[in-house]
Amino acid sequence: MQYGLNSWRYKSRLVALARNGVKLGMLKPAVDSAIKVHKHGLEHLDGVESPVIVNSNHCGHFDAPLVMLTMPRRLTNKLATGAAADYFFDTWYKAIFTELIVNAYPVNRTGSRNYRGLSGELLEEGISLLIFAEGTRSRTGGMGRFNPGSAALAISHNVPILPVAMVGAWAAWPPKQARWTPGRPDVHVVYGSPMRANTGEIAHEFSERVRRKIIELHDSTARAYHMPTQAEMMHLAAIESAKRQLPGHRHKEH
Repeated sequence: MQYGLNSWRYKSRLVALARNGVKLGMLKPAVDSAIKVHKHGLEHLDGVESPVIVNSNHCGHFDAPLVMLTMPRRLTNKLATGAAADYFFDTWYKAIFTELIVNAYPVNRTGSRNYRGLSGELLEEGISLLIFAEGTRSRTGGMGRFNPGSAALAISHNVPILPVAMVGAWAAWPPKQARWTPGRPDVHVVYGSPMRANTGEIAHEFSERVRRKIIELHDSTARAYHMPTQAEMMHLAAIESAKRQLPGHRHKEH
């Protein structure tokens, strides 16, 4: 399956209309039945126009749909989500489903060059990108290192990065769980102000500054709603990991 700018669906009004129908008719009711969604910081999106790069922490299956459901439609109509080519685009039916739900486009995480340059081409065409800079979902809820690729794109194409924090999304559906946590747990989607690279700032520096901002957005909201901060989640994960190393731990679990 080949992808490129002949894939007009990324900016097609017709496809956006179909996607909005699926979003409101299927995706939103499904998400609302599983979790309680709370939106914060939408005022930071006033005056924001495409293209931008949206960076969020990546902790669960709800992350991309939550951005699509909480951002203003004027922005999501021209928002493409970077999805792992080796997982979401390995079969035609998985690709079609992901494309329809979050306007996904394939990104490489295995070193392949098949889709190299597609992100930049989409930005040049005025399409915003949702990129999870960690590259994969967190296994602990704590944020991992950011790949500086999205920061490099922002610098080279002179577009801002919009930081977004998902608070409670990991607990709502941990990666090792077959399905979401029952009881409609609270999940907060927190938007920050758009960020641009400073003069002379290189991609690694800008990427780390965006990462720190997302941690700040996450933790300020977590504290306000008595939820674990990033440091607390990583500390708990370290304790659990240490417990699993204890002799006889497996026996005690059974």
